[in-house]
Amino acid sequence: MKGKKLFRFAAIENFKNVFQYPENQADQWSVFFGNENPILLELACGKGEYAVNLAKAKPDCNFVGLDVKGNRMYVGAKKALEEGVTNVAFLRTQIQQIESYFKPNSIEEIWITFPDPFLKDSKAKNRLTHSRFLKEYQKVLKPGATINLKTDSKPLFDFTLEMIEWHQCELLVRHDDVYANGEPNFPLNIQTFYEGMHLEDNRTIQFLSFSLPKAEIIIPPKKKKENEETAV
Repeated sequence: MKGKKLFRFAAIENFKNVFQYPENQADQWSVFFGNENPILLELACGKGEYAVNLAKAKPDCNFVGLDVKGNRMYVGAKKALEEGVTNVAFLRTQIQQIESYFKPNSIEEIWITFPDPFLKDSKAKNRLTHSRFLKEYQKVLKPGATINLKTDSKPLFDFTLEMIEWHQCELLVRHDDVYANGEPNFPLNIQTFYEGMHLEDNRTIQFLSFSLPKAEIIIPPKKKKENEETAV
């Protein structure tokens, strides 16, 4: 397994569609893609199933899959190169640094597909729909742009609904069970590697689509622990 990872890390060094912690990249996307078409992101893209398949279906848009794990990114990047999908790229970096890689008001849409739900309350700030991430997305998204979440985690689904209500976002679409009526329509019928595993385990897949408010996202104060609240 270690040898496989090392091979993949070495391979993506030479992939023309992979950028690893690049500098001054915000101004370079139009150069790479050769056009000024809208840019859509897949965050925590893993193997990039959504980035690649959306790119194939929408040649008039550009797609960037963003993840910190180059080992998984290799799969999507290699597939795109082999199939000649030129309107998709992969960016290896931390998602909280998104502002460094994209211009303000430059992103048309965000897809978040099966991210780590970070179920412990102490890890809530790491959830990709937490206020601190929404605040970062707001810096690069166009006004009224869409954020899509597809997950098998009911706690993350409910948490995101709370964030939507707290920040007065506009809820556009809600599916408590994507497969309730059989195979969903495109693009929800795109399955990630992990989604396939979840479906085999008979897990329910949920989906939310929403847009951020015009007002600036404010990160709410941390909740005080019970012993802090009762301290004199």
